[in-house]
Amino acid sequence: MAESGRQPPPEPLEDACPTTHNFMIPKKEINTVPDMGKWKRSQPINKLVALLNTLDRWIDETPPMDQPSRFGNKAFRTWYAKLDQEAENLVATVIPSHLAAAVPEVALYLKESVGNSTRIDYGTGHEAAFAAFLCCLCKIGVLRVDDQIAIVFKVFNRYLEVMRKLQKTYRMEPAGSQGVWGLDDFQFLPFIWGSSQLIEHPYLEPRHFVDEKAVNENHKDYMFLECILFITEMKTGPFAEHSNQLWNISAVPSWSKVNQGLIRMYKAECLEKFPVIQHFKFGSLLPIQPVTSGR
Repeated sequence: MAESGRQPPPEPLEDACPTTHNFMIPKKEINTVPDMGKWKRSQPINKLVALLNTLDRWIDETPPMDQPSRFGNKAFRTWYAKLDQEAENLVATVIPSHLAAAVPEVALYLKESVGNSTRIDYGTGHEAAFAAFLCCLCKIGVLRVDDQIAIVFKVFNRYLEVMRKLQKTYRMEPAGSQGVWGLDDFQFLPFIWGSSQLIEHPYLEPRHFVDEKAVNENHKDYMFLECILFITEMKTGPFAEHSNQLWNISAVPSWSKVNQGLIRMYKAECLEKFPVIQHFKFGSLLPIQPVTSGR
């Protein structure tokens, strides 16, 4: 197709911030104990958690169907149909009214983040769509730099809980799983963020995540260990056999090296793989940049 009519990609929203930002003299905000809520979590964070709580409640309201096939319970399609219908309304509770025009674009990434309703599967491409959903909220200013810890350990962690419940309730198939040679059947990003959380930990080392006692005692506090616990609940047999990649990673001497290696692996195995990226949607907030010649 001819390229002459291609519109140039929009300028990054960040470029406009210095000229449009309303500066102010800092003032005291935490005056009473209840005000600590403003420090701990911003309103958008609370609203995103509430959105995910709604998705969780819908699972309870949509029990799995009796069917001959063990995997891919068709009740997921009923659950997904409700999300498809209500996604924009849900996202509108997070995005302020003056940014309402962004709702349809941002809502699409939410719908893409929960799995495929035709195949009843879920994989790292769906996980990437939720990361894109959060990224869009950052680009339009709903989420801020000082929300970044809560984005991962409040919002994304709640997303993981809901996705695990979906996977277990509707027996979802792994999308594009590499089996024993893949890092995990469903997720990747929580291993990256979870390993960064453990960098310079005083006593937990990579070798400990294959220690059942260490995982059971610490999984509630560390995202990486929660991922390991979920794997051991879903799979049977020796860990080295059903999760060989992770078993090999447990021999890496430090969490910083684990983290660096996982970032490289994510780029190679997810972001640069056609079977994953062919399904990703691009819009004004996350435009695809055309390849230029003469690099």
